[in-house]
Amino acid sequence: MKQTTNTILMIRPVNFRMNEQTAINNYYQKVLDGILPSTVNNKAQIEFDAYVEKLKSYGVNVIVVSDTNEFDTPDSIFPNNWISFHQDGTVALYPMFAENRRLERREDILTTLEKQGFLIDNIVDYTSAEEEGIFLEGTGSLLLDRVNKKAYCALSPRADEDLFIEFCEDFEYTPVVFTANQTVNNKRKAIYHTNVMMCLAETFAIVCLSSIDDKKERKNVLKHLKEDSKQVIDITEEQVNNFAGNMLQVNGANNELFLVMSKAAHDCLTQSQKSQINNHCKIISSSLDTIEACGGGSARCMMAEVFLPKE
Repeated sequence: MKQTTNTILMIRPVNFRMNEQTAINNYYQKVLDGILPSTVNNKAQIEFDAYVEKLKSYGVNVIVVSDTNEFDTPDSIFPNNWISFHQDGTVALYPMFAENRRLERREDILTTLEKQGFLIDNIVDYTSAEEEGIFLEGTGSLLLDRVNKKAYCALSPRADEDLFIEFCEDFEYTPVVFTANQTVNNKRKAIYHTNVMMCLAETFAIVCLSSIDDKKERKNVLKHLKEDSKQVIDITEEQVNNFAGNMLQVNGANNELFLVMSKAAHDCLTQSQKSQINNHCKIISSSLDTIEACGGGSARCMMAEVFLPKE
């Protein structure tokens, strides 16, 4: 098994804006006053294109599919929430909290991958859980340690414990469950996605330990990471607010490892944190200010990792 891949699927936005349906429990979204929706979308496209070019320049294989105008899908730029791809040729489809996000699921995207020589043997579809108001938003909710077969999940309105356990049984992962909180108007509220406060790489993990309020749960997360010989790099809640948890390790040219993050995430890291990361791999960062502000997601959310076997 591999923890990282060289192939990334990304969706280029056509109607990107702040999604009012996700803002209910995504406290990172902001309204950009006085800016026309078309301007917001235009800025997001510029950031998206520059980000893709940067990844490609390091040898990452990026498959770009454009969103369509068929539906109103303001968050389509974050495909990792509705789909995940696995090394045995399995694809998982996930139930989404926001109704307009369910429209992002597109069969033609699977066809595109198959045309590029990727093999899809099996589809595991959890989407019927939406009818019961139960959600598990892909690798936003699930952090997969593919090598050690462990899945980390911070429970929230978008990550149901029973469905998470079901996923772990289906894919043979050991579940590591906890709750991660952030302070919103002086109250502790669940962070909407695990991948906002934690990132798993081959030899290290970035995690906001202070967001796991329950000491037992925090100890358990640390125990699992240390058991698997991962160096733990702790980040603060303030850094989480700048998307320092929303990073992904990828393979570039000659299998070189890189940690991908936004410019905001990179800029908020301390010198010591950067050198700890650099001991393991190089950093790639790209400016995603508009996407982060309106979408409440960052570099990690924009990349769906393709682990499918090739013909």
